[in-house]
Amino acid sequence: MQRTQGGGRLSVKLSSGESRIDRLFQEGSARIRIPRGVPGAPLEAVLINTAGGLTGGDVMDWEFEAGEGASMTLATQACEKTYKAQAESQARVSVRLRLHPGSSLAWLPQETILFDRARLTRDIEVDMEGRSRLLMVEPVVFGRLAMRESVNQGHFRDRWRIRRDGRLVHAEDMRIGPDIAEALKRSAVAGGGLAMATVLMIAADAEARLGAARALIGASGGASHVPAHGSGAGPNETGKLLARIVASDSYELRKILVPLIRLLNPLGGVPKVWSI
Repeated sequence: MQRTQGGGRLSVKLSSGESRIDRLFQEGSARIRIPRGVPGAPLEAVLINTAGGLTGGDVMDWEFEAGEGASMTLATQACEKTYKAQAESQARVSVRLRLHPGSSLAWLPQETILFDRARLTRDIEVDMEGRSRLLMVEPVVFGRLAMRESVNQGHFRDRWRIRRDGRLVHAEDMRIGPDIAEALKRSAVAGGGLAMATVLMIAADAEARLGAARALIGASGGASHVPAHGSGAGPNETGKLLARIVASDSYELRKILVPLIRLLNPLGGVPKVWSI
């Protein structure tokens, strides 16, 4: 069967005080659109998969680069749906982000929705330089409660590697499956919730926003802060804020994520394409 392949690359540079397109490339089912923005605001790019979703054998590759002093916000046009795969085939998504000194990048896709017997492997690699600023929000939903859809079997693997000046500052591998429904019931996984999100912020003001982030998340998860170089790091050092959130469904998850993004992304706020 014919499978979907797509790839998109975008680099942004600072020119006359504005973040502007430097290079843009797209192929296959991948499209990148740049809505008209407000002067002085980060360049906002919208990622589109014209295939309407992913299934086993599909491949999607994204690469983005923020030049020195530039700022950009990346979001998807809609939720990325991952459908039932045939046999052991998998959908594969790779994301590569590069931040030059003084740049800012916010990776804010809408929810990835997994359907029953979906198989998805995702790899995210980030290279940061100097005092760049990174915000990543990755929400995942298992089925759609409003449509009475349930996910019993499947496979989801999510691998993150973030480096700053060549040093590994964050690494994680999430794997769930094949018995997804049973795994989600466990208190150490989701406690019966069907929607979850990981929020990662690497910035000089990460620690200063920790208290407010915890207040917004409440009992739905937790947040912590790690100084750049262990205890004793100065107030201007780049630190890491990491939060995990679990909710009963995507609606409840968004009620937390929207104000949290506004808090952690003061330059760009919530992307226009998000339905609020």
